[in-house]
Amino acid sequence: MALLDVRPGFDPMLTGKRAECDGGGILPGGRYAARQEFTGSLTGEFRDHGNPAWRWYLMNELTQKPDNYPHETVWCESESLFLLEE
Repeated sequence: MALLDVRPGFDPMLTGKRAECDGGGILPGGRYAARQEFTGSLTGEFRDHGNPAWRWYLMNELTQKPDNYPHETVWCESESLFLLEE
């Protein structure tokens, strides 16, 4: 299987913006996915995968995350990312 072309980038206009993202992930110890929701701050970092580009933004300072989510950050797919009013 070929590796996806990954191109990193940075958007300073998004740095520190509060956002929500939702998606799905495999339940721990299982074979099935469940809905996952996150709220946090965007770092401005992004990664474009493939052609056409499939963009993912990095979120940190998570104030909402799934129970037992072990990480300090999460990558959010651009179509599932919603900026919050300030």
